[in-house]
Amino acid sequence: MKTKGIYFFTALFFALQLAAQSGAGTKENREALFDTLLAMTKQREAFSHFKNKALNFDPIRNMEKLRQEFIDAETNDDLWFALVKLSAARHDKHLSIGPIENGLTIPSVKEGRAPIRFHPDFSAEKLSFFVSDLAKSIADYGGKRTPKIGDELLEVNGLALTDFVEQVRPFIAYSNESNFKIRTADALSKRSAQWPSTVFKDSFSIVLKPKKGRPYALKLPYLKKVDWQYGRFLRNYEGYGLAWEKESFSVYLPNDKSSKTILLWWYGFRKDLREAVDELVAYAETHNLLDHHLIIDAVNSRGGSQGAYALARFSSQPFKTTGGNLRLSDITHDFIARRTKNYLANKQLMDGSSPETEDDGSWMMEWLHGPVLKGLERGQTYSNNVPFKCAHLPYYSDWIMQPAKKHFRGKLVLFSGPWGGSHMDQFSAMVNDNGLGHTLGMPSGGYSNTWEWEEEVYFPNSTLPVVRFMWNIGHTIRPNGQVLEGNPAQVDDFIPVTRENYLDYKNILLRKALEWLE
Repeated sequence: MKTKGIYFFTALFFALQLAAQSGAGTKENREALFDTLLAMTKQREAFSHFKNKALNFDPIRNMEKLRQEFIDAETNDDLWFALVKLSAARHDKHLSIGPIENGLTIPSVKEGRAPIRFHPDFSAEKLSFFVSDLAKSIADYGGKRTPKIGDELLEVNGLALTDFVEQVRPFIAYSNESNFKIRTADALSKRSAQWPSTVFKDSFSIVLKPKKGRPYALKLPYLKKVDWQYGRFLRNYEGYGLAWEKESFSVYLPNDKSSKTILLWWYGFRKDLREAVDELVAYAETHNLLDHHLIIDAVNSRGGSQGAYALARFSSQPFKTTGGNLRLSDITHDFIARRTKNYLANKQLMDGSSPETEDDGSWMMEWLHGPVLKGLERGQTYSNNVPFKCAHLPYYSDWIMQPAKKHFRGKLVLFSGPWGGSHMDQFSAMVNDNGLGHTLGMPSGGYSNTWEWEEEVYFPNSTLPVVRFMWNIGHTIRPNGQVLEGNPAQVDDFIPVTRENYLDYKNILLRKALEWLE
C-alpha cells in the first residue's frame, strides 16, 4: 500500500508539472489568476454607463459568469479562449489579449477564406446577413447555383444563422450591437484563430436564399487568397472621378465643372493626415475651390488621430473638440512613467506637431505631472476632463478650436457607418455635436477611449507567464459632455444598409447629400 501511495503522489506531481509546462497552470493557478484579473478590472477599467445601458449588461457580472469555465481550462487552447472570452465580456472593441514570451501560444488554425463575404441587412427586424461580395472565380467552386449579391444567409455549418452567431458572440470584442453585426458578418467566412477550431469544418457549408426562389446549399473551400469582384470598400460614385489618393483619404472631383463639390473617400486618420489635408487646401486655394462644399464618405473609415486638425480646415466655424480623462488606479504612476519615458526619448507624444494646433507634447506632460498626480493624491477615481490627450489644445483650455487661417468655406456633409470607430467616432461626434455639417447613413461603431493599459500577466505567486492583457483606463468625452464609448453620435438622416440597396448604397447617400446641399 505504501508503494502504491508513493506511485500516486509521484504521478500527481508529474501531472501538475506537465500542466504547468503546458502553460495552462494548475486549477489553483487559474482560479488565482481569474480573481486577480477581476480585481484589476474593477480597479482600473473606465466603464461607460451609456454602453452598459445600451447593451443591457454589467461588465463585472459578465466576467464572473465565466469563472468555472476559466478554472476548468486545462490546455493551452482552452485557457487561451477562456481569456479571450474574459476580455470580450467587457464589450470593448479596443481590448484584446496577446502572446508573451514563454506564455500561452495562439491556437494553431489553418487559416483561409471562403470565396464569399457577408454584410448585415440593417433594415431587418431580426438578425439577417446577405451576400455582399464573391470571388471573381466563384463559379469554379462547384454547386448547382452561383450565389448573387443580396442572397440571404440562412445557415452556417448546419446551424441556423442566429444560433451560429450566438455561438461565436462570446469571443468577439464589440462596443455596440451594429458594430458587432458588421464585423461578425465579415468574419463568418474566414477561418482563423479568432474563434476555436470547433467552430470550423473542412469546408464552409452554408444555405442561402435568393430574393426569388427556394433556398439552396453551398459548400465552399477555404482559400489562401481571394480575388474579389467588388472588395469591401465600394467607391462607385456617379458623376465623380478619382483625382488623387493619399493614405488617409482619396479625392474625387465632379465631372460637371459647374458643381461646387469635392468628395473625399475617407480611409482613416493615418500618419499622412496633416500633409494630405494641407495638400488639399493648397490645391483648393490654387484652383479657387475653397468655397466648394465637402462631402466626406467615412462609412468605411478606420481610426487614428488628428481629426480636429482636419476639421479646422474643413469648416469655417469654431468648434469644441472631444475630450478625455484618466481612470486613477494602482497603475497610474506606472502609466505616467511610461509616457514620460517615451516623451523624453522622442520629444513628442503625438504623430507630429503643427504650430497652429498642438505643441510637442509638453501640454500632456504638464497635465500628467500636475492635475493627474494631484487627483491621485486626493483619492479621485478619475482625473479632470481635458481636450483629448491634450493633442490640439492645452489642458487648461476651453476646448474650443478656431478655423485655420486657410480653410474651406462651403458646407460639410459626412457619411458614417458602424464599421468605423475609434477616432472616426470622435470625428463624427465633433461634426454632430457642434453642428458643423449634415450627417447621413448610420452611426459609427461606438468604440473610443482615451487610453489603454497593456500588461504582461503571470499566474499569481509564481513566475509562470500567461498573456498580455489590456484595460481601458480612460473615457473619451464628446463635445456635448457625454462619454463616447458605446454612445456614438446619431446621424441627421438615418439610411441603413440593406440587401436591396447595398451595391448602390454610396450613390444613395451621395444623391441625398447633393439634395441637401441644393
